[in-house]
Parts: sequence; structure tokens; C-alpha cells
Amino acid sequence: MPNHVHVLVTPNVPVSKLMQSLKKYTGRGCNRILGLTGQPFWQDESYDRVVRDERELQRITRYIEMNPVKAGLASGPGKFPWSSAGADLTIGRRFYNLPHNALTKE
Repeated sequence: MPNHVHVLVTPNVPVSKLMQSLKKYTGRGCNRILGLTGQPFWQDESYDRVVRDERELQRITRYIEMNPVKAGLASGPGKFPWSSAGADLTIGRRFYNLPHNALTKE
């Protein structure tokens, strides 16, 4: 998304600490790419939700994957290059290709 990011994770640290680290790392990288210095990249706020069951996990996953489609950025959920709905997802030098159910306890 050009103006926000959705992340669905099970953190092993407090959410505030995770978000601080994530925003710091990605903000520096984005500003480096854009040639900007001394400017905040991310807005201060973030929103978090607790996923209580499998049904809610599926609903939230579908919402996230349909977000670029509804915004007109992709013709389908798997067509957005940075979506987990695609067959492959590369972040940095790491390669991810996990089915959604691999992310939940069975």
C-alpha cells in the first residue's frame, strides 16, 4: 500500500517494542532509498488487534490481502507484489513461501 502497511504477526516481545524496532529499521531504509535525512518516515500511531480464534485470523488475513485489490493496486490478492497471498514473498534476502495455516498452531 502506498500510505500504510498491514502486518499480521505473533510477537515474542511487547507490541510497542516490535513496532518501534520495525519502524526504525524500515524508516531508515526507506529514507535512504528516497535520499531523505532527518525526517520521520512513519506516522506516530499504529493500530493493533488481538486475534482470538481461527475464524478471526481468516477474516483479518482476507481483509489484509484484499486491501490492495480494493485500492485498485492489483487485480487480485495474489497479484500484489508484497502480499502474502502471492506464491512467493521475498523480504530483503530472505525468501518466504509459507501457507497461512503454517503460521498457526495446529
